[in-house]
Amino acid sequence: MIQPQSCLKVADNTGARQIMCIRVFSGKSQKKASLGHVILGVVKQALPNMPIQKSEIVRAVIIRTSKGVRRPNGMTVRFDQNAAVLITKEGAPRGTRIFGPVPRELRDQNKNFLKILSLASEVV
Repeated sequence: MIQPQSCLKVADNTGARQIMCIRVFSGKSQKKASLGHVILGVVKQALPNMPIQKSEIVRAVIIRTSKGVRRPNGMTVRFDQNAAVLITKEGAPRGTRIFGPVPRELRDQNKNFLKILSLASEVV
C-alpha cells in the first residue's frame, strides 16, 4: 500500500530515479493506493541533463508494491520494492522503456495502461 510520504522507485527511462507520493488519486476519499492507482508525486532523485528534473511534480501509476496482491486462483503476487511509471495527464507513459516485471492486474485497471504492458520487458 502506498500512502503520502511513501518513496517509490521509477521504473522507466524518463530520467527520474525516485519519487515521493504526495497525493493519491481515487474516486473515493482513500488515502492508500495499490497496483494500478494513479498518484501525484515529487521527484526526489533524477539524472542530470534529462527532461525530468529534481523537485518536479509528476503523475505516476503504481506498477509494483511490496504488499501482495491476491489473484482469483489463490496465488499472491508481491515484489521486493515499490515502483511506479510516470504518465501524462491523459494516462500515456512519458518514457519509452519500462524496466522490470509488470503484473497483469494492470490490464483490468484502465485501457490506457495497455501501453505500459506492451512496453514492459516481462508481464507476470
